[in-house]
Amino acid sequence: MRNVIMNFRPWSLAAFLAAVFAIVLAASVQEMFQVLGAKLYFATFFPAVLFASLLAGAPAGVFATLLAIPMVWWAFMPPHFQFQTLTADDYHRFAMFALGCALAISFANLFREAVILFRR
Repeated sequence: MRNVIMNFRPWSLAAFLAAVFAIVLAASVQEMFQVLGAKLYFATFFPAVLFASLLAGAPAGVFATLLAIPMVWWAFMPPHFQFQTLTADDYHRFAMFALGCALAISFANLFREAVILFRR
C-alpha cells in the first residue's frame, strides 16, 4: 500500500489542485474563526501550506503560499472583500507568514526526500 504522502507528483495538475483545496478549506475555517470574533489572519493557512507541501511537494506548497497572501488581504483584512493599501504592520504579517511557510515547505520537502530514501 502506497503512503498517502507520495500520491502526487510535485509538478502535476493534481498537486496544484490539492494546494487549492487546502487553501479553500483553510479559508472556510478562517471564516468561521472570524465569525466568532478572532482576528488571526494566517492561523489556518499555516497548516494548509504544510499539508499541501507534505501531500504534493514543494511547488504545491509555494503555490499555496502565493494563493494565501492575496486571499487573506482581500477577504480577511478590513475592509473585507476589497484590496486596501497595506500598512507597515500588514507587510510585517505577510513577511512573517512567508518566512514561516518557507520553513514549513523546506521541512516538508526534507521529509518527503527521507521517505523516498527509506523506501529504497
